[in-house]
Parts: sequence; structure tokens; C-alpha cells
Amino acid sequence: MIPATFDYVRPSSLSDAVAALREADEEGKVIAGGQSLLPLLRLRLAYPEVIIDVSGLSELRGVRDDGDSVLVGAMTTHYEVIRDPLIQAHAPLLAAATSTVADPAVRHRGTIGGSLAHADPAGDLPAVVLAMDAVFVTSAREIPARDFFADYLTSALEPDEILLGVRLPKEYTGWGFHYEKFHRTAQAWAIVGVACLVRRTDGEIAEARVGLTNMGSTPVRAYAVETAVADGPASREAFQAAAQDAPEGTSPPSDLHGSAEYRRHLAQVLTARALAAAAGV
Repeated sequence: MIPATFDYVRPSSLSDAVAALREADEEGKVIAGGQSLLPLLRLRLAYPEVIIDVSGLSELRGVRDDGDSVLVGAMTTHYEVIRDPLIQAHAPLLAAATSTVADPAVRHRGTIGGSLAHADPAGDLPAVVLAMDAVFVTSAREIPARDFFADYLTSALEPDEILLGVRLPKEYTGWGFHYEKFHRTAQAWAIVGVACLVRRTDGEIAEARVGLTNMGSTPVRAYAVETAVADGPASREAFQAAAQDAPEGTSPPSDLHGSAEYRRHLAQVLTARALAAAAGV
């Protein structure tokens, strides 16, 4: 299909971009790499009157050390995230999950900010930043990840608010990590995915963080699993038992790729695998 007619604006500064969004009066959309928005435009699932292209704003690109956190600019591409030394040192779970996104062509064009602002619960990165207790930095405020994803393809961003980046705490440096994903083909969205972080102490799991992909209208934090494995043995048997709680509090969709019950089963199986891989057992 052909997208609906829209005006195109390419601001030269962040203030100009915010002003363009405000002037659009809720009828504007921000575009960066375009890998999420362009398909919606072609299918006419989105039909904004104005497209604001922020790809020229260099201040939104790159990764920097921000004290007790790492700040990833919204315009940083997936390719850059995967290879950045700060990400590899302090947020390797993000690099691992990002390496599973779509294909190399998309990873070279797509941006972390676009992927997260798109707020697709089937996307790989929302569950990761939720598990990591990340904080979203916008042109107006900071939003904890737990408050950012509001509903299907809906974030907490206001109509005149631009995502500048995401702050990842360094507290998970040295934790075991793994992203387990079940999908039909290499380029397909996850039917279910599990982002996992674990901290081991003397052969036991001291703490765990688990985020679920495509198990509801937003990414889901599997708190029941985290509680079940805390202070317990780092064993496959313990992880399989704890993973039975993975579907708790979820509302997975039923579609052509699988029923809700199938996704609940997948969440249990994949969570056990992710915990075991992150714990190295």
C-alpha cells in the first residue's frame, strides 16, 4: 500500500524538533531509522500529518559513561549497540538481545530509541530494559522502564515529547545473562522471548531479573520467578520448578503463530533455559 500524504520536517536541533512536534498538535510522528514506523505507514496503521526526522541530530547518537549508569542515545543503531565496549562491559544482555533483532540490514538502520518508543511487546528490547530497571530520558523528564510501556504500541511519551536515550544501571555488571527467543524464522518477531539476569553467590542464586517478550500488551516482568529462584540452588531442577510461575500475571495473545496457552507453555520452557544459561549450569 501507499502511505497517506504527510508533511516532512527535518529539524537541525532538538529544540526545533520539539517545537515541530508541538506544532503538529498530536498529529506528528518522529522518525529515526524508520524500521518500525515505515511498515505502519505503508499499511496505513499510522497516518500522521507530519513526520519529524531526527536522524540528523548527532547529540542523540552514541553511548557514554554516566557515572553509575550507561546512557545510550536514542539514535544509536542496533549495530552500534552490539559492538559498543561500554555496552559489552556493563549491559551485555542488551547486546545479546539486540544481536537477535531482525537481520543485519535492519540492525544497521534501526535505532534503539525507535525500537523502544515503538513499544511493541513482541520486540526484543523492551523486555530487556524492563528486566534491567532502565530509565528513559526524554526531552521533558525521566521515566522508569516499568512506567514507560502503557499498552500495545503505546508508550508514556507525550505528543510533544522526544525520547533522547535510555539509562542502564551498572549494578548488573558481572551478572550472568541470557536472552532466549523462540521464533519461526531468523527475521521474525519473537513468539515468546525471555531476558534473564542472575547473580550467583557460593553456588546459589542471590538475585534474578526476568523480563518476558510477547506475553501481554506490554513487556512483562516475571516477579514470581525472580522470587522463586532467589537464595535457591543454581540447578536446572530448581529453575524448571521456578519457571512454572513465568505465566503468572501475563495475558498472552492468541494469533496465527500460537494460542495463549501455547505461549504460556513456551514462557515456562524458555524461562528455565534462560535461567540455566545465565547461571552457567
